[in-house]
Amino acid sequence: MPNLQRKDDGQPLRDAMEAAGLSGPALSAATKEVDVTGRGISPATVGKVAGKGKTANGRPRLRTAWLLAMVVNKPLQDLFDMPGVSMPTDSTSTDERSTDGDEDAR
Repeated sequence: MPNLQRKDDGQPLRDAMEAAGLSGPALSAATKEVDVTGRGISPATVGKVAGKGKTANGRPRLRTAWLLAMVVNKPLQDLFDMPGVSMPTDSTSTDERSTDGDEDAR
């Protein structure tokens, strides 16, 4: 499973935690509530993902990032990037889609 990259060295996550009124330990406890396994994320891991400096972990696992995003009620992509994966800038127009030869299908 790929690791994600924190956006802006974790600032969006710290901002979301503050907006939700959650400290690191409170965020950790809340992840246990949304995790189907009940394990959640340890306070130490929350500190590493949300933290700054030498001990910060800028590349959390997808599961970790997902649980954090769920608890702070933010879309995953607002908090983390997936290195090496880029989204298309334009959606596919109907003209580019296959019509199986039936031009009247549009």
